[in-house]
Amino acid sequence: MPIGRPVGPTHAVYVISVAAELAGVHPQTLRIYERKGLVEPARTKGGNRRYSEIDIDRLRRIQELTNDGLNLAGVKRVLELEAEIAGLRAALVAEQDDRAAEVQDTHKQYRRDLVPLKQSVTLYQRRRR
Repeated sequence: MPIGRPVGPTHAVYVISVAAELAGVHPQTLRIYERKGLVEPARTKGGNRRYSEIDIDRLRRIQELTNDGLNLAGVKRVLELEAEIAGLRAALVAEQDDRAAEVQDTHKQYRRDLVPLKQSVTLYQRRRR
């Protein structure tokens, strides 16, 4: 694993000043967001905040919503609803996958030894005497 590179989008590596710059806000704004419950950065053993790529994306989304005129309570509600929608979509996809698997299982149970007879039309002709 290369040193100095984030392992993934959930790996918290950015200090508050860098996170604030990436999100386009003041570091004090990030502290306010944390107090309001809008973002929960990871903490080091020393208690310093560390932000991940996911946190940065969330901060940018908060900025979009506040720029659209929402207050922080409205932003919090929108973020909660967006998370709920994402969860419901994931549950729906999982349910659709389960149903598709059940259909496949049902199809596998069909008897493959039943083969249709060859059917053709034959004209009936009486034998002449």
